[in-house]
Amino acid sequence: MRAKELRERTDEELKNLLVDAKNNLFQSRIKNATHQLTDSSQIKKNRREIARINTILGERSDSAKQE
Repeated sequence: MRAKELRERTDEELKNLLVDAKNNLFQSRIKNATHQLTDSSQIKKNRREIARINTILGERSDSAKQE
């Protein structure tokens, strides 16, 4: 999901997406360790998705502190 699409979501939705992304990353790592992962780029994609979500949540918390 793109950052623009993520910014349109609420904090609760972002937190749920973050949990899902972390679970997907964990599952991808397990599959990679057992040689069942067919697309190894999934690990990198999951890590970037987690970073995007954390960045947006961080921006929102910083702006809330400034107000």
